[in-house]
Amino acid sequence: MRLILAIVLPFVVFFTIRRPFQGFFCLLLQLTLIGWIPAAIWAVYSLSQYNTDKKIKAATKDKV
Repeated sequence: MRLILAIVLPFVVFFTIRRPFQGFFCLLLQLTLIGWIPAAIWAVYSLSQYNTDKKIKAATKDKV
C-alpha cells in the first residue's frame, strides 16, 4: 500500500515513516511537474530503506 502511495503522493510516505522534514521538502519538489518523478523515486528508495532498517532491527532483537 505504501508503495502505491509513494508513486502517487510521494510526500505522504515520508510522514508515514516519521520523516516530516523530508516530507515537506519532497512536497516542494513534487509541486513542479518535472520534480514529480525524482520525488517518486526518492520516496520509493526511502521506503525500501525504512523496510530494511525494520528487518535489521527485528533480526538483531531476536538474537539478543
